[in-house]
Amino acid sequence: MSILTSPRGKAEVVHCRRTESQDIYCIKRLMRKFTQKLFGRLNLIFLLEKANLAVTLCNDKEEIMAQATFVDYPNWNVAKQDKWVSLFRELDSDLPCTSLNTLFMHLFVAVDEYSPGCCKEIIRTVFKTVPELHFIFLVVPSFMSIGSALITVFKQVGSIPSMTYNEDFKVYVCHREKHYPQLHIRRARVEDHDDLMPIFLRYDSILKETYGEFFLAELIEAQDEENHAVVCEVEGVAVGFMSVCSSVNMKLLHECFDLGPFHGLCVPHPDDILEPPKGQGSESKIHKTDSQDFPESPESPELLSLEVVEQIQDKIMGEYGESLSAFGSSEMQDIEKHIREVSSLMPYSISSESSTLQFLPDDLSQFRPIYKGASAVFCIQLFCIDEKYEARSLDFMTFVFSLFPDKDFCMISLPHLTPEFILVQNFVKVVPFSNCSLNHDLYVFHRAGLLKSIVIRFATVLDTPGVETLVKTLMLNKKILEDFTQYNAASKDLDGIPIQTFVAEVAEQIVGIAVIKNEMDIEYIRSHYNIEDFIYFSHHQREEHGRLFHFAVNPIFRHYTKFFLKEILRLGYKSCLYYPIYPQTRESKFQNPYAHSLTSALHYLVPVRPRRQIVYPLEKLGINAPSKSVSKDLLGYALNHTNRKLTLEPKITVNARIVVVGASSVGISFLETLVFCSHLKFNNLTLISTHGLPGRKPYGDERRFLASDHCFNDKDYALMSLCSWVNVVVGRMTAIDRAAKQVVLSQDEIVFYDHLILCTGQQYQVPCPTEVDLNEYPTNREVIELSMRRYTGEVPCNLFLVNDEEDCLNAITWMKNNSIITEGTVIVYGNTIDVYTTVETLLHIGVRGSCIHLVHPPLKSLVTCLNNRTVEKVVDEALWEAGIVTHKDALLAQWKTDPVSDFIHTVYFTTYSKPFSLPCSIFLSFYEKNVDYDTFKAFNDACLVYDGRLVIDTSFHTNDIAIRAAGSLTKFSNRYYASDWSHSNFSSKEIGFQLAAAMLNLFDPTLEPVTEPPADLDRLIPMYKGAKIQGGILPGSYYYLHIAKPAIPTAVEVQMAQPDFGSELITGDAKEGTYFRIHINKYKIIETITCLSKTPFPVSNYIRLFGQHEQTLNNMCDRYDDKLISDFYSYFTEAWCLAIFHDRFIDLRKELRQILVSKKEEDLPSMEQLAYKIEDEEISLVEKPRTYLKRVFEESIYKSLVEKSILDYLHYNYYHLPMYAWPGII
Repeated sequence: MSILTSPRGKAEVVHCRRTESQDIYCIKRLMRKFTQKLFGRLNLIFLLEKANLAVTLCNDKEEIMAQATFVDYPNWNVAKQDKWVSLFRELDSDLPCTSLNTLFMHLFVAVDEYSPGCCKEIIRTVFKTVPELHFIFLVVPSFMSIGSALITVFKQVGSIPSMTYNEDFKVYVCHREKHYPQLHIRRARVEDHDDLMPIFLRYDSILKETYGEFFLAELIEAQDEENHAVVCEVEGVAVGFMSVCSSVNMKLLHECFDLGPFHGLCVPHPDDILEPPKGQGSESKIHKTDSQDFPESPESPELLSLEVVEQIQDKIMGEYGESLSAFGSSEMQDIEKHIREVSSLMPYSISSESSTLQFLPDDLSQFRPIYKGASAVFCIQLFCIDEKYEARSLDFMTFVFSLFPDKDFCMISLPHLTPEFILVQNFVKVVPFSNCSLNHDLYVFHRAGLLKSIVIRFATVLDTPGVETLVKTLMLNKKILEDFTQYNAASKDLDGIPIQTFVAEVAEQIVGIAVIKNEMDIEYIRSHYNIEDFIYFSHHQREEHGRLFHFAVNPIFRHYTKFFLKEILRLGYKSCLYYPIYPQTRESKFQNPYAHSLTSALHYLVPVRPRRQIVYPLEKLGINAPSKSVSKDLLGYALNHTNRKLTLEPKITVNARIVVVGASSVGISFLETLVFCSHLKFNNLTLISTHGLPGRKPYGDERRFLASDHCFNDKDYALMSLCSWVNVVVGRMTAIDRAAKQVVLSQDEIVFYDHLILCTGQQYQVPCPTEVDLNEYPTNREVIELSMRRYTGEVPCNLFLVNDEEDCLNAITWMKNNSIITEGTVIVYGNTIDVYTTVETLLHIGVRGSCIHLVHPPLKSLVTCLNNRTVEKVVDEALWEAGIVTHKDALLAQWKTDPVSDFIHTVYFTTYSKPFSLPCSIFLSFYEKNVDYDTFKAFNDACLVYDGRLVIDTSFHTNDIAIRAAGSLTKFSNRYYASDWSHSNFSSKEIGFQLAAAMLNLFDPTLEPVTEPPADLDRLIPMYKGAKIQGGILPGSYYYLHIAKPAIPTAVEVQMAQPDFGSELITGDAKEGTYFRIHINKYKIIETITCLSKTPFPVSNYIRLFGQHEQTLNNMCDRYDDKLISDFYSYFTEAWCLAIFHDRFIDLRKELRQILVSKKEEDLPSMEQLAYKIEDEEISLVEKPRTYLKRVFEESIYKSLVEKSILDYLHYNYYHLPMYAWPGII
């Protein structure tokens, strides 16, 4: 913050922030006629959309004092945006302006009284925000004076003609040196101690407490050839300190980090072993990457992520062509001279048709190169700088490299929980190996990264040798070269789509390449992804949208990636870039032909959330249906994006190791929420799961063994592409070492954590036979307690527990291999809805109904899994018609196994009357869900409080502050006196979202600090509102869906007997498959929906009905009472209701409510206040309250405001809702 003082002595405390769209109204109020003459007639929204940087200056009351907008090309059309550099260099030979170090001011407005001070503050902030920036140009008409504010920071350097106007324009320039200059770096002296110690103590006092009060002076005095200390100074005062050392433990680095792309940070040596011996196999099951862990066994291939493939394939396919020590000179001229000698630099990306997901050859994945050369790296031991000058931290690097002329690399290691400061943002983060035990992240910087002469330009045919050299070490480089050749030949691909290829050049060396094409599916992207979270779509022309196909850059220039992207947009006349990641399925190792190459720019893009789509009744809509570009069903992909506004907006890096155990819906929702925080970059997200990430489609049929909670489906997983952002460790947790903060897996692998998230849920457990003597004819009453024991014996080979899609695949595969489908006997044991969906799947794959035995154990409560007598009756009839024998109230007593094959051949059950036995070829158990024993043992051994389930508080914490848990695995502490409520009662997706929201408070500085609740409220458990859903296909091929509010399970008959139950609306007949039941509470809100249909129905549409008021649904109750609704399935396909299914309808509801609660007329209360007055009887009425409120509404301004809001909603979303008309359309 700064203080501005007006000429009258009035002071204002001000701060700068990035301009937001809601600032536009205030900015317009600051604009004067002078502003228009100086900058031209401007469309503010358009300008802010295309600006690289827009800064708003506010006072402590958040009132806007000033605003300035900066773009990377000149205004007034004095030069084309891709060709201005040469023109401006001609103005003054002492101005070495480039596209890297230059911006143009396109607008400046300020409160008149404070305008000079506002201008200086904004200019200083811009130079601080963009460290590479050295010049800001201002172009104005020659007849104009720039005013008293701008003249204080700008100096005229010449004039240039305009391509549009018949007059010249004056050019002014502002230099960095006068506002936020580069720092002077020198060797440290002992007398710097007194200047530096306050800076150190401001951040931490540990060093002083550990090494004494004069540790810094002693460190400075101890300098020698291997140890140096340097400072940066401003006006003779030391404001920063860096201690560097050339003594580095190379052995430890090689053991812990994958340094292949940097030749092990060693000088190349003839005896280096860079390739694995022939025949070397893989032993380890897990390989750690910075974006994914993957198994290496051929039996269970897991998917790789971006940077893993980039770095490992680089290592496999080749090495540096020339020694990187060619960059060893400390002089910048020598650096540029030597860089020309490098014939092959390791690019930080790979091009292939397989997008981001590849399989690694098993015989190469475990190999570690051996480097014999001398160390080529020095390390930063200690670094500190005054926050005021932190943006100039990189100024240290040129000087410290000159101290070690024989070293090419500088490294720094940081604890995982240390926020990534500005200096290390220019370094490259190195990928650790899976067995890395260091609690630090390693960052590397090459001396060539100091070069500022990087140029981005269009590729030419002459660049062919350089591009071939750049990509020759990549495993799959043919596609990049094909597109490169196609661009040079025709500038269009074979489909006629315009293609553009750019290269990054440093000292005549090609160090990067990018290929983009015009985005041809932009309507599809707009309608299927929340791209409008980042742009105002209407202000971007169709040809300004591009798709990024390839992006490869040398790792030592990786910190220029955002500049590379910015230049692609400027030179290519684009405003937006998109990069799709297509899903990887198990069937093939390589991606589908729609996929593009990998891009190392992924972390510099933002992931875009997919939009929930309306399921349209296309035949019913006819010509009123959406266009095919919106409704077409393309192969789903995850979308990443950048635009001009994002090119100078940094992400907040989070290196904390967040480990999630369990790929349950809660865990996936948690990871999804973190990944889609566009302004945060999580580098260390890890998922530990028995079968890896779900959603790999082991089989494509819609019939599944397990019912669905409709939180996520296979398409949702494809649209998220979590494998691009999350390390995946395939394994089972067996122990937690809380002291060492590590999770032990079943393969004796160790995963370290800073925050552990337990979301394992509950699984079906092996049922324990009561082992009673059947000769004594026992009944259930005598043996019921014996069935509650945990089974500890050997699990028979043909007993299957189906808990996820992988278990489903295993069961089906086993049945096919053992001919069970055609001739075996199947026992399905359990009381959950999964037994019904499993029976239907068995029938569907060909198992005869007479060969299926459905065995129900005794119910433990009065609530059945379907909790609807009508549905249960129809399902029972379908089972009988299929020839399936149902056994009720049967407890597992014994099973007999074949001593040779260990197969169960006979199973015995007890009932409340007499025992019975069944032949068995396969036993599918859905008996009871509980916490897995290995998981429980891990909790118990770690001394986590466990009381039937893992105990948590309302903030998801266990008794260990670093361990959180959520989902059906957990229960609330007894101190809340809410034993009937747990996370099992709520939507798993919402639980995961709330868990992530609680975690984000630790990492996101943009969030408001969380205030501690009052002591009395701390005893209340949170109540979530999302619907609890279950669905599937039941016997008889009935499609079933049940949506209900979170509640303690209660029999439907008991619910209906309550005085405040409300009413139920039912259409259709369950037997015929047209059953549709809606329960409406006493407030006329939909609380429960039950569907049973012979034909598929739009589940996602019906989920949107939950929580809606019946009047929103076209006065549904009145229509139902008047017999106008005979079929809800047909009713909800009518055109009027499609807007309610729209994903932005909830935003419309919030907007309408805001209109009604806000006071729009001074002398009248708001509609909400009026309703409260009627409720409190402060107004005496002669008419009914509803009639009175309706009359006031129609006579006031609220009616027109509501109508305008609704029409705006329909108009803005017309591409989704073309079936609606509005005034003027006819």
